Amino acid sequence: MGKTYFITATGTDLGKTWLTAGLLAACRAQGRPARGLKPVMSGYDPERPEESDCAKVGARPTAWCYRAPMSPDRAAAKEGKSIDFAALIRWCREEIAANEGLLLIEGVGGVMVPLTERHTVRDWIAALDIPVLLVCGTYLGALSHTLTALAALREVGVVPGRLIVNESMASSVSLEDTLASLKPHVGAVPIVTLRRDDRAGLAQLASSL
Repeated sequence: MGKTYFITATGTDLGKTWLTAGLLAACRAQGRPARGLKPVMSGYDPERPEESDCAKVGARPTAWCYRAPMSPDRAAAKEGKSIDFAALIRWCREEIAANEGLLLIEGVGGVMVPLTERHTVRDWIAALDIPVLLVCGTYLGALSHTLTALAALREVGVVPGRLIVNESMASSVSLEDTLASLKPHVGAVPIVTLRRDDRAGLAQLASSL
């Protein structure tokens, strides 16, 4: 069996897909087999599948892809559907069991985004029990969002293997100041800093997975 990681974030549009795609490309450049999955997705346009996050990580859309750009539970409801949480976990576990290289499972939205009336992305992560990469930003307010996400994960026994600080564009807060505030509060969780043009950093992170 290969290695599998779950990529989640403290919120939406923070770089999960960018990180997933970048790590996959870096691994393949190193000659390692790697593939990505985006099991749940909202804001999916079936008429333009090439523009979707699925396409960006080289994955096929699943039964849990919905048109409305909102939380998955509501996006599914707009189509008269709901997410079968047990089926989602079962499907992911089958993919994990069949994996022989590096498998990256990209979540949807942030850690506490609702999937059903009873389950959030956090429950999905806990059920799979695989290493987690948590992506955060450097925008004003990111510190609270990041520490809240870490606390939420720890409540269910999940400690991220890495905290990926992805520098937010046009942020009024520097990467250095963000790190200075974060470090005393994250415990033993390793922090990795990445700028969007940091190919060397992506390659180094990929080598460590």
